[in-house]
Amino acid sequence: MKTVSCMNIEPELLFSYGAENKLYRHNEMIYREGDHAAYYYQVVKGKVKLNSYNEEGKEFIHNIVGEKQSFGDAMIFVENFYVMNAVCIADAELIRLSKNNFLNLLKNNPDVSLEMNACLSQRLYFKAIMLQNMSSQNPVIRLEGLLNYLKSYHDGDCGQCFPVELTRQQIANLTGLRVETVIRTLKKMEKQGKLTIKDRKILY
Repeated sequence: MKTVSCMNIEPELLFSYGAENKLYRHNEMIYREGDHAAYYYQVVKGKVKLNSYNEEGKEFIHNIVGEKQSFGDAMIFVENFYVMNAVCIADAELIRLSKNNFLNLLKNNPDVSLEMNACLSQRLYFKAIMLQNMSSQNPVIRLEGLLNYLKSYHDGDCGQCFPVELTRQQIANLTGLRVETVIRTLKKMEKQGKLTIKDRKILY
């Protein structure tokens, strides 16, 4: 199953249930850790990172979502607060739909509800894979786990043609590695023929 479809509801359907367009600037916070979960968000343009910080102030990136992907939806199903921040890493246009209206949409559209279940299952699968990778002391295994997941969003099967649109620092924050280790490991993986680096761009 490709995660490229996870989760992308037709905008017309969202608007019919009262959704609204929202514009955000680069580095603007959409919601903060501890805020009450109140909306379903879907990206029209731009990129959003979901992150948190430990007690030492080190950032950990949980995910980066882009066009035709969603976020914030998992917390809608529990009466709880966001456990991470959502912040734009590029100017973004989002569609947001209030929690109650989103739940009504799912009740009235069982096909969308099934797709949502598949999407949440895919995310749980990703979390399980990442936990396995994070337990490895081998940085190659950590990076391969992340890159394989990112490539699963790519609609198509090709060898070393998927552009990884993340900085070395973002990759480090996603994998829990030091940025120096990421740089060194990427060069090692290139020598092993596992990826290509062209003009500092990673092709996987």
